[in-house]
Amino acid sequence: MKKRGTPKGQEKKRKSARGVLWTVALMLTTSGAIRLGAEFGPAIAAGMPSDPEETLDMGACQTLSDVSMILDALKGREQRVSERETKLQERLAALTFAEEQIARNMKILEATEESLKATMALSASAAEDDLVRLTAVYESMKPKDAAPLFAAMDPQFAAGFLGRMRPDSAALILAGLAPDEAYAISVLLASRNAEAPTE
Repeated sequence: MKKRGTPKGQEKKRKSARGVLWTVALMLTTSGAIRLGAEFGPAIAAGMPSDPEETLDMGACQTLSDVSMILDALKGREQRVSERETKLQERLAALTFAEEQIARNMKILEATEESLKATMALSASAAEDDLVRLTAVYESMKPKDAAPLFAAMDPQFAAGFLGRMRPDSAALILAGLAPDEAYAISVLLASRNAEAPTE
């Protein structure tokens, strides 16, 4: 029978394994940092301006004229940056103004659209009210008085009113019409929903 290791022995092995893991992790981190540092040098150098006016050798700056030349170059650069910044500010102001105008116009357009919808709804409602009233007038007429009026109407127009009337009133008016007129209106009444979708 084999003896199992003592708990102290196992704990030493675990600590030893942890130490090795930490050492490997530290080595990998150090290696990564060195690689990053090696790659940043060329990247920074690539980002430096290649304009000789902007790239001045600070080691050669030994006389007052050299310092003056550097100051002039810095002032020129500052002026160019300031001009760019001014142009960007002008563009930003123009864009802000345009956005405000668009937002204002959108609000006006939305208000106009709502007003137009309300007007159209009112107009449709008024037209429907007129048709309901006129239909009620035709229904209240005596059939012998309404029949000549319907005979004078276009069959499509007459069918529209007869279709809105109570069936008993419409039947009495149709009975007072000439057979060919009553037939034409009946065909229109029967076929007015024939083209409606069934599904």
